[in-house]
Amino acid sequence: MNSYPSIFNDVIGPVMRGPSSSHCAASLRIGRLCRDLMSEKINHILIEFDPKGSLATTHKSQGSDMGLFGGFLGWEAFDERLPESERYINLAGITVEIEILDIGASHPNTYRITLSNKEESRRITAISTGGGMIEVISIDGAEVSMAGDFCETLIYCKSPESLLPFLKGSLDYDELSVHSGDLPFIEIKSQQFPDTAICQELMATGQVLFIKKLSPVLPVMARKDLRVPFITCAGMLDFNQDKGMDLWELAVTYESARGNITHQEVMEKMLAIVRIMDQSIQSGLRGTKYADRILGSQSVQLQKQLNNNRLIGGDVNNTIIMYVSAMMEVKSSMGVIVAAPTAGSCGALPGAIFGTASSLHMTEEDTVKAMLAAGLIGVFIAAHATFAAEVGGCMAECGSGSGMAAAALVGMAKGSLLQSIAAASLALQNSLGLICDPIGNRVEAPCLGRNVMAATNAVSCANMALSDYDHLISLDEVIETMQKVGNEIHHTLRCTNLGGLSVTRAAKKIEEKLNEQPQSFFKSC
Repeated sequence: MNSYPSIFNDVIGPVMRGPSSSHCAASLRIGRLCRDLMSEKINHILIEFDPKGSLATTHKSQGSDMGLFGGFLGWEAFDERLPESERYINLAGITVEIEILDIGASHPNTYRITLSNKEESRRITAISTGGGMIEVISIDGAEVSMAGDFCETLIYCKSPESLLPFLKGSLDYDELSVHSGDLPFIEIKSQQFPDTAICQELMATGQVLFIKKLSPVLPVMARKDLRVPFITCAGMLDFNQDKGMDLWELAVTYESARGNITHQEVMEKMLAIVRIMDQSIQSGLRGTKYADRILGSQSVQLQKQLNNNRLIGGDVNNTIIMYVSAMMEVKSSMGVIVAAPTAGSCGALPGAIFGTASSLHMTEEDTVKAMLAAGLIGVFIAAHATFAAEVGGCMAECGSGSGMAAAALVGMAKGSLLQSIAAASLALQNSLGLICDPIGNRVEAPCLGRNVMAATNAVSCANMALSDYDHLISLDEVIETMQKVGNEIHHTLRCTNLGGLSVTRAAKKIEEKLNEQPQSFFKSC
């Protein structure tokens, strides 16, 4: 079955709290599926992380535990209780064990989770693929592929083959498959769950042991025979050859086809996202407080200097820096943000777009169109590279945000489609090989500086493209190169807290000081 990135699934979103979408939002989604797999009845949970992966060293400080606990409790990724999810999981009477051992994981963000209650025990293996996206790769020893974008019905039964004629004749489904794991089960991917009458008929056969219903965790669902008008930049240009559409219009066309929704619905979805981003930035500019973080409210300090004319000229750039900082500070204080394309890089793209819009007195509609344009560049990256720093370094996060922002800024300046593509190519070229090495094992620094760099790089590349600088390498080739370079970056430089600035003496002192605080990650002001 074909699966294509969605702007609202893979690129602009989720709406969330926490330092990292790969850790917090993704783990929460995995936890939600675990909860459904256990029919919401969980007494004990064993979570296993591979020592060679990213999560072994970052699962607590970067929010994987927090997200998992929230998911086990059935919460949304933006729930205000998330900072205290450890306390709530204890209050729910659920015991949790976390072990670091060799589970043979091939992906750095691998979760192996065993769940049990008095009646049953289930096992699930899942990976976080970047920007809050996930894939369940195993259930009860059977290989599966679940992204959380279908209604998933699992029918555990004695003889799956005997039930197939009935199911095929009674259900409207997208995909049906049989799995032989610890217990055989039939997996049904569909747009809605089988109704009660069908489930009762199944149970009456005597063949069915139990039925599990796993609800979608993504905002835009997939479907069988899904088609999109293009999936590469070159394909987009071919599609647009006789249409003369702007980048934002092409984004609307793509997402409408991908999500099976109207153009108006695409615009309304992005408008809602833009308003959340705006609220986050304004909240950051008012100042943020949080106990367990390294940096204070930097944007407030810059705002004072900007108002006092103490900064080097370039008002648009300085406003962008202030907005980037404000968004990052809201993230680090457990406020609500939009991962765009990730939480670790949530400041670059909106900071560049909102900072420019504010400085040039542009409308909300202009901002919505810019964010859509950025989203389509992100689709190409999601389809052919990655947003996960654990896989591709900070190049995958801040680098991607920079390329997306550069294309959007050209559109805001009334540049051409080709100039937008050139700007994205230039910005991504400037970001190749950028490592991920958070100080103190927190997604704050050098993350803030790299978000600022990504946003200001976007401005420079937008201006270069508007001046018809030659970008030389096509956007598709640059994205392909991103993936190759990411694969070559040493694992210690991919968000593992094992290399770069993470292992400097100063960083380790900061980490020790943070770890001295009781209930370090979950303590808020």
